[in-house]
Amino acid sequence: MKRILIRADDLGFSRGINLGIADTVKAGLIRSVGVMANMEEAASGVEMIKGYDVCLGQHTNICAGRPLSDPSLIPSLVQENGEFRTSKEYRENFKNGNDIVNVDEAVIEIEAQYEEFKKLTGEKPHYFEGHAIASVNFMKALAIVAKRHQLKMPPMSFDTELLDFNGRKLRMTIDSMAPDYDPYASLKRLVNDPNEEITEIFVAHPGYLDAYILRVSSLTLNRVKEVEMLCDPKMIDWIRKQNVELITYDEL
Repeated sequence: MKRILIRADDLGFSRGINLGIADTVKAGLIRSVGVMANMEEAASGVEMIKGYDVCLGQHTNICAGRPLSDPSLIPSLVQENGEFRTSKEYRENFKNGNDIVNVDEAVIEIEAQYEEFKKLTGEKPHYFEGHAIASVNFMKALAIVAKRHQLKMPPMSFDTELLDFNGRKLRMTIDSMAPDYDPYASLKRLVNDPNEEITEIFVAHPGYLDAYILRVSSLTLNRVKEVEMLCDPKMIDWIRKQNVELITYDEL
């Protein structure tokens, strides 16, 4: 039987994102949700999905909002105003061969977000990963904290390459940024893939758009498209009639 994990990232990013994720959780296909513990709307987002059978992970964020640690301790991660550097700044530096993230400083902030995650949810993260930026050093820092606290940190890839995790083959699909993105087609492609040895991880970014997201995020319309697809009764019924097992990170 084909195993598919459908995950929603960015809980806490904004109220609009929280509302969109909550709707997809209630619809039933989303059972793994990544929490951005540093964001002002994180607590309200966790509250919106409280009581549902959801596997919560730490979606560690160093490119939106303000850090939870003292900005003076993490100068490589923040702007002069004390907010995080933007993903664009990390990306452009990385393209030029400059990884501006200091590993030790990143560990400080990741630890702070880990402690806040536990306060928000009352438990340790069921999985542990990062809000996407271009930085090898960020991944190193995540691995340090994951090992320190014995957290589940599956490998990541944005190129659909096969990944190995505890002897199991994983493949991540993140199509949300594609300009001609059709979430129905993307998810159906994974469901219809006949290779049962591969566990598919479909990374979605569902959410409704509000002024904050329109101001700070380059990912906008496709978020709404994913809410529509993940809440569509016909799509939900079609998936449940296929020979697939919908899993969470607890089953990895």
